[in-house]
Amino acid sequence: MSPVRDDAELTFRRVTSANVSEICELSNTLSDEQRDFVADNGTSIAEGFCSESAWFRGVYADETLVGFIMLHDGSDWDDGIDCPGPYLWRFMIAGPFQGCGFGRRALEQLAARLRVRGIKRLYTSYGLGAGGPQAFYQKLGFVPTGGMFDEEVEVALELTG
Repeated sequence: MSPVRDDAELTFRRVTSANVSEICELSNTLSDEQRDFVADNGTSIAEGFCSESAWFRGVYADETLVGFIMLHDGSDWDDGIDCPGPYLWRFMIAGPFQGCGFGRRALEQLAARLRVRGIKRLYTSYGLGAGGPQAFYQKLGFVPTGGMFDEEVEVALELTG
């Protein structure tokens, strides 16, 4: 993977035949601990194409693919998701690009897009343990709702104010 500036322009790009393999390969850049907390991108893409409620994109810094993001509308019995608002279904930044601010910036950009649509809260969930994303989400302002999503802690980010 090529070096990329921390201040590179971040964009979300559709998954196409031209980039699907590269997006799938990003999963191999995660540590074994991290892989326990997020589905492989290939699985996520397949689930996304099977869902009527999913929006998913490659995350690019300038022209370099650095991650994958997948949002769900929030409630779809067929997908097994029952949430009162948009749910960050899958999110990952490739290992070599972690700690560069791309994850924070991608979620800030997603939050801004949701605010424009009048959405007041973004939900997600995470497992607990070594290598888990709890500290990352807490630092961004996600707070526990008191609910669980399967065996994961449900958290929400307020998008108002």
